[in-house]
Formats: sequence, C-alpha cells, structure tokens
Amino acid sequence: MLSKAYLDTARTILRAAQTMTDQRVAGQLKALAENYERRAEKAAHADAAKASARSVSREWEEALP
Repeated sequence: MLSKAYLDTARTILRAAQTMTDQRVAGQLKALAENYERRAEKAAHADAAKASARSVSREWEEALP
C-alpha cells in the first residue's frame, strides 16, 4: 500500500534527522518527514475509500439476479 511506503519513508528520514549534527539540516529533514506522514494519512484514507467501494460493489453484484 502506498500509505505504508510513505510511512516507512517518513521513519527513515526521521532516523536520519536524529543523527544530524547540523540542526538546520535536521529541521529540514523533520519537516520533510512530517510531509510524508501527511501523505501517508491521505493515502490511508484513499485506500479505505477504495476498499469500501469494492465492498459495496461486491454486495450489489451478489444482490443482482
């Protein structure tokens, strides 16, 4: 899933930020990680909506003669 990929990327960036001695660079990496966390959240909502739509579609198909 795309949301998991974004979340994994965010975690990787945060780990890199924690090892930085340059606080300016670390701050930029943290901001980038937050951006990826927002993308993960949006992707998770989109994944849930798609799953729900598939479920409804299957229910309709089963209800048809």
